[in-house]
Amino acid sequence: MAREQLQVLTALDAAKTQFYHFTAIVVAGMGFFTDSYDLFSITLVTKLLGRIYYYEENSTKPGSLPPGVSSAVTGVALVGTLAGQLFFGFLGDKLGRKKVYGATLILMVVCSVASGLSFGKSPKAVMTTLCFFRFWLGFGIGGDYPLSATIMSEYANKRTRGAFIAAVFAMQGFGLLACGVVALIISTAFDHAYHAPPYSVDPAGSTVPQADYIWRMLLMIGALPAALTYYWRMKMPETARYTALVAKNAKQAAADMAKVLQVELDPEEAKLQTLTEEPTNNFGLFSKQFLRRHGIHLLGTTSTWFLLDIAYYSNNLFQKDIFSAIGWIPSAASMNAIHEVYRIAKAQTLIALCSTVPGYWFTVAFIDIIGRFVIQLMGFFFMTVFMFALAIPYNHWTLKENRIGFVVMYSLTFFFSNFGPNATTFIVPAEIFPARLRSTCHGISAAAGKAGAIVGAFGFLYAAQPTNPTETDPGYPPGIGVKYALIVLGCVNFLGMLFTFCVPEAKGKSLEEMSGENEEDELADSSALAQQSAADRTVPV
Repeated sequence: MAREQLQVLTALDAAKTQFYHFTAIVVAGMGFFTDSYDLFSITLVTKLLGRIYYYEENSTKPGSLPPGVSSAVTGVALVGTLAGQLFFGFLGDKLGRKKVYGATLILMVVCSVASGLSFGKSPKAVMTTLCFFRFWLGFGIGGDYPLSATIMSEYANKRTRGAFIAAVFAMQGFGLLACGVVALIISTAFDHAYHAPPYSVDPAGSTVPQADYIWRMLLMIGALPAALTYYWRMKMPETARYTALVAKNAKQAAADMAKVLQVELDPEEAKLQTLTEEPTNNFGLFSKQFLRRHGIHLLGTTSTWFLLDIAYYSNNLFQKDIFSAIGWIPSAASMNAIHEVYRIAKAQTLIALCSTVPGYWFTVAFIDIIGRFVIQLMGFFFMTVFMFALAIPYNHWTLKENRIGFVVMYSLTFFFSNFGPNATTFIVPAEIFPARLRSTCHGISAAAGKAGAIVGAFGFLYAAQPTNPTETDPGYPPGIGVKYALIVLGCVNFLGMLFTFCVPEAKGKSLEEMSGENEEDELADSSALAQQSAADRTVPV
């Protein structure tokens, strides 16, 4: 049986959309803008790095990063992100959301700038420095996932909470778009300033020495948006749910939210003491009570995020390889180094503008109308359909007259990943777990996603290689080819659709309703708990 809610939390749940909501969206969202910019900007410059540092005389192909180096450069930030999600997610519950929030931003700013620096001129020195700082950049980015989602969910009202959290996450789309636009501007400027012949005409002259500045500038610019929001991030008060339910400081929670909401609030210290002493509000992450109440939910959030990111990061990190395979980007030998950066950036920007960004904002518009479950299930379904539609007649799409059709279909997989599980897997873990474990469980779910991203980043790099040994990139063994790699990704999306049935619907419910923090002590009655758990797991009809 539910008990009466604390007044400060009721006021937050019922609050009309106010200026502080938009402030929180912008402050938290700029962190995600930076996250996306930093994580995906590396895909624009990996081919350039190969040309600059791994050029071989008399080779018919431009230099490319060796398999181990390419995997490290592409994947090391993901490894750092996974570690950061677990570490800062745990700290967010132990020390408070606000105390940890600034540290992640400082780490992101410092490491974004440092990523463009090198200790030495040799390929080994440059790649080692790049990987070192990108790991710690990822570590800071990882902290932003659980903290931003938790802060926004705990500030929002229950009527539009999904849209607010989705809006924070949607800033990723603008970050992805921005890194493409910045790359276009930089590469265009350098191309006009330093004319270079294609590789096929002059292999050595096709990469001018000044091209080394392009990748450094692109990576370092990622620090700017995060640095600009540091002051406002530090001015945000701690969330009332953490202050009241975790820190157990009713007076401070009421005082903070009275300023934000501009209303008088009763601290209700006696009610808070009774609420926090309930056994239902004291079990830990590794307890039987947590397993009974939230075990299936945590399985759902971790598995769906893991499966989604295998497909999502495979597609995002290796767009350039897919576009090259179908001939949408000309062969590397027909371009100089700077022009290749321009063509890759142009393709990524078009995809972001036409499918990725709209997909995010469709989620913002509809998530509190049709719900998280429907959007996630629909997204996985259409991602599966479009992956198979691309893969099964793959040879048809490689014909020159059909390439535009391939790009359209490929864009739709991005649209339905963002108007689908890429957004909902971020939103739901911030809504369904208790306040004392919310940041930790979101961090665990996000870390599972990054484990999937690592599988996608490293696995797809090898799997998508042609089956013919003479056509593979230097240093790579033959793979299964793009066609069969896309079929595998389609199967992964189908599994994600099945595991979606483990995730509860949070539309229109308060965080305490979803987590059970307002329930009377039901743990003594196992049958009552089983009924409650079953009710939580039921998907909307």
